[in-house]
Parts: sequence; C-alpha cells; structure tokens
Amino acid sequence: MNTPKNSSELEDIEIQLLLEGVYRYYGFDFRNYAPASLKRRIWNAIRAENLGSVSALQEKVLHDANAMERFLLGLSVNVTAMFRDPTFYLTFRNKVVPLLRTYPFIRIWCAGCSTGEEVYSLAILLQEEELYHRCRIYATDMNEMVLRKAKSGIFPLHLMQEYTQHYLKAGGIKSFSEYYTAAYDSAIFRASLKENIVFSQHNLAIDGSFNEFNVILCRNVLIYFNPFLQERVHNLLYDSLCRFGILGLGRQESLKTTLYEKHYEELENHEKIYRKLG
Repeated sequence: MNTPKNSSELEDIEIQLLLEGVYRYYGFDFRNYAPASLKRRIWNAIRAENLGSVSALQEKVLHDANAMERFLLGLSVNVTAMFRDPTFYLTFRNKVVPLLRTYPFIRIWCAGCSTGEEVYSLAILLQEEELYHRCRIYATDMNEMVLRKAKSGIFPLHLMQEYTQHYLKAGGIKSFSEYYTAAYDSAIFRASLKENIVFSQHNLAIDGSFNEFNVILCRNVLIYFNPFLQERVHNLLYDSLCRFGILGLGRQESLKTTLYEKHYEELENHEKIYRKLG
C-alpha cells in the first residue's frame, strides 16, 4: 500500500477528477485553466452550495444540471465594463479605425465577450466613426447564461456614471446617455447597437476557427489559462485573422515569449494592439 498523500495532493486529485468529469459529461473543458484562480473559484462554488469538499461538488454537478449551470457561471470570469481600459479604445479609434476605413466590409470577433459590455462599447465607437454599417461583430462566449444577458443589452443603471467617464476618456464624441434609455434601475441600450452583432456560443478551449476576421479582440481571457491552453488559443486567433488583421489583447497579456510573437507587429505596445504580418 502506498504512503497516504497529504491533504494538498488529495485536493489536487479531487480537482482533476472534477474537471475530467465535467469535461466528459458536459463537454466544458477547464483542465488547462490557471490552477490558482481555478482552485479559488471551485472553493467559492463549494461554499455557495453549502458543501464540504471538492468530491461533494463533483457528485452534485454531475447529477444536478442546475448545480452545473451555477458551477459554470462561477467558473466563468465575467469581470468586465463598458469602455474598460479607456485608452485601449482611444488607441483603437486613432490607430485602427483609419486602417478599417480601407475595407469594404469588416468582420470582427470579440472572443470571450462575457456579458457584452465591451461589445456594445465597440459598436458605439464604430457608429460614431460611421463604420458600423460595414461591420459584422461576432460576440462569443462559452457560457449561455452570460450570452443571454449580453443579447439583452440591459445593464445596471447605477453603473452609467462610471461608464460615462470611461466613454469620455475613450474619445467619445456625444453624450453617453444618448445610447440608452433609463427604466427603473436599468439602462436599456439602443436596439440599433445590436443590429450587426451575432451572439453565439464558442469555447476557446475546445472549439475551432469559424471565419476569417479583420479584427479579433480577446481581452483579459488568456490570463486565466495555463501556458498549454494559451498556446492553443494564440494558434486559433492567428489562424482566424486575415492578412494584416488586428489583434487586441488585455493589458496583462502579451505575445512575447509565444511562438507567434514574430508573426505580428506592434501597433501600440502599451495597449497590446498588434497587426498580423503578411
């Protein structure tokens, strides 16, 4: 009989079994997510379900679809905001928009769009630059629940003051309140902003490319993946970009040290905006 493992090793084994079970039964693959943040969110789920161990959570999510939906929502990272990192959008407006004007039609992929705040931000920017009518934005996320929220275009009214400040710092040229109608505690955004957005389920961990894009924004998603999965996603993004296509990453993300660094030029390093080389 082997020597009993310590509690940390046992917890790691339980987590591996949980993730393998979720992948094999439901098809959601979290096996290559960064372990530290993943473990924290798994324990948040355990406490939310009033359970005492990872194994107890595994038993529950594999036998209760509602518990699985809650677990999935908890593991999805849905931290977002309208015009998040305003200088990113300001740089996009000043350096990327002039390039997009040369295209007759513009395909954009917002990968890992979460609840949609950054997708609507992009739609507003493109409307103001009179490019939106030439655009099709594919907004994808693995989580159906957050996609339903994104499709609604309804966000908490109390956040609009903060979002207005982001919008102005991002170079907004109108009154931000023109883009939504206040109703009780909600801000309902203009239906015209959704006209050229296609919301669809797509899992960066297991799904492949589905089109060729002029622009791909995949911001603040890769930081939650381990190096193996990051490399897979970089390959997917590269294959999905057309020649001279634009890639936007999050501030804590980079192409440095990846196999794809030499295949892009930096349009703006601080904002992590890159252009694929021909």
